[in-house]
Amino acid sequence: MKYLISVLVGAMSYGILSTIVVLAYGHGYKLGEVVGTQLLTGCILAWLLALYTKLRANRNERSTANVTAPAKAVPTRLTWKHRVFLMMAGAPTVVTGLLYYQSLRYIPASLAIILLFQFTWISVLIQAVSKRQRPDKITVLTLILLFGGTLLAAGILNQGAAEFNLLGLVLGLLSAVSYSMFIIFSGKAVPSAHPAYRSAWMVTGGLVLLCILFPPTFLFNGMLWGPLLLFGFLLGLFGAFIPPLLFAIGVPHIGGGMAGILGAVELPVAVLMSSFVLQEHVSLLQWTGVVLVLLGVVLPELYKLRWGNGNAQAVSSSSV
Repeated sequence: MKYLISVLVGAMSYGILSTIVVLAYGHGYKLGEVVGTQLLTGCILAWLLALYTKLRANRNERSTANVTAPAKAVPTRLTWKHRVFLMMAGAPTVVTGLLYYQSLRYIPASLAIILLFQFTWISVLIQAVSKRQRPDKITVLTLILLFGGTLLAAGILNQGAAEFNLLGLVLGLLSAVSYSMFIIFSGKAVPSAHPAYRSAWMVTGGLVLLCILFPPTFLFNGMLWGPLLLFGFLLGLFGAFIPPLLFAIGVPHIGGGMAGILGAVELPVAVLMSSFVLQEHVSLLQWTGVVLVLLGVVLPELYKLRWGNGNAQAVSSSSV
């Protein structure tokens, strides 16, 4: 259960980002400045946590040096090959943010959110193809609920066809593919290593890629020492630090498919934030969509609790 909660909290953190980005854009900041400060602060926080983890591990080793303790699984010691692999696995987070934020220039935010949330079925599809097995009935039902809920929650029924732009549609769909790849890679990239170290190297990889694409001029022109620093800290905390860390903890234990489904909780959080913080109007249809998404998120676990326990009891009875 703790691994499910870990992924849920990470996804909820992502739901806060859109509101912070809107506020940052309202102050006149550009895409590279917003994403750059987000990853910079996230990287600093991640490495502070990694340093604290290292110091704590060294202290525990010294205190138990002369004490015989039961054998425990030792986390994998990272080689440079592992570090490069983790940095590459962190790149999709940058690509996702850039594609999603850029799509907002061409299509309404409600449509961009819908396109981003196609990762729910894309991640399951990737898992099904890679494992050569079809999703079970409960997963299919869950995806139907999620798809219908995202359509309603994003307010697509209130948008006209004239608002659709081909480039924006392509960018939005690509952001969903990129997000799906991040969810899957975060579970496969050196899962035996300590989550703090995995997260730090993944965020570092994202920062390196972003600096190549958008040189960090905000570090030298004095722009950082203003509201941008606050926005960057919040975006770094909820976008580049908390989610990768919690995903690194939870995804290896629950799998990429389930992580993709649980990640849909980001949408209701984004709707709630836009309603209460940005004072945007949220219609009854949108709230209905939020309820459907939440139902889709909890349905797999309700199914496991109801039928999983029943199957276990049946097996136990038949063996007596």
